[in-house]
Amino acid sequence: IRHPCETKFDNHLQDLEHSNYTLNIPLIPTTPEEMEDMFRLCSHVRFRIPQQILQGLVDVRQPHNTFYQEVFMEIVGEKSRYALQDHLHLITAPLQVIWGKQDQVVDVSGAAVIAEMLPGCRVDLLENCGHSVVMERPCRTAKLILEFIILQQNARGGMKKSS
Repeated sequence: IRHPCETKFDNHLQDLEHSNYTLNIPLIPTTPEEMEDMFRLCSHVRFRIPQQILQGLVDVRQPHNTFYQEVFMEIVGEKSRYALQDHLHLITAPLQVIWGKQDQVVDVSGAAVIAEMLPGCRVDLLENCGHSVVMERPCRTAKLILEFIILQQNARGGMKKSS
């Protein structure tokens, strides 16, 4: 039975969950080459990152890889795969979703699912941007967040004046 919110990415997650691919998860790099592959997966914009920096990033992440793997497998597991969709209706706070249109990690169709389930949320889709919106479009992302905060403050009657 398919979940009503299932996307093509969910199908990929199911394939991953039922395979023996757990030792080489693209989001959990163990070498500078795998780190470069992760950046290619997460970024639409191509960054030229020196080998020493890639190695340093691997070295910093390496001690936490077991934890990252546990979290990843929990996320793709059958029990939590639709947790967000199933609990979206519980969100009562103002919500902003910023998503890269070229996201290869979590399909951009997820933004439409959220918008449909929470009609009052603000959805901003960034052109020429992948999964790492803050890294790829830092100024645009910051501007969108600030605009959202200001809109929320204005909706509540503005900021209280401090004495």
